[in-house]
Amino acid sequence: MEDYEISSATLAIVPLGEEISKVYEEEDEYIVQKSSNSIIKDNCEFYGSSYEGRCIGTKSLTGIKTKYPIIIEESRNIIFFPTSSTRTKQSTWIALNKIKDISKKNQTSEVLFKNQEKIDLDISVNSLENQIVRATMLKSKLFERKLEEKN
Repeated sequence: MEDYEISSATLAIVPLGEEISKVYEEEDEYIVQKSSNSIIKDNCEFYGSSYEGRCIGTKSLTGIKTKYPIIIEESRNIIFFPTSSTRTKQSTWIALNKIKDISKKNQTSEVLFKNQEKIDLDISVNSLENQIVRATMLKSKLFERKLEEKN
């Protein structure tokens, strides 16, 4: 598969190599012939913004300066965060709203999703928790803005 459209069912995008990724969904898994970062960038554009614009928006809303969580699709609150620097092609991207729990597994972390799917990540639990907090802050700022618009 060369293109992949992120949806509310997408759990994670995991790099398998420089230009190949595995996409986990609630009911399926796909191999996509693109880097994980390319999939994220393409979906920002698909949903009407550039990746760079999403990064600027995150920085403006939250003050976060690196490893930006990204709003992929605002109306459905689809927010992903990277587990490592996006300057490499090896970033795993996780859907914030799909996480049920995280736990330490030796020197790595295990993410348990709400559908009971599990993936292991080469990241410490502390780093993973920090990325979740940052993505949650973005989600909260987005929610606050939507409430202000309604009032």
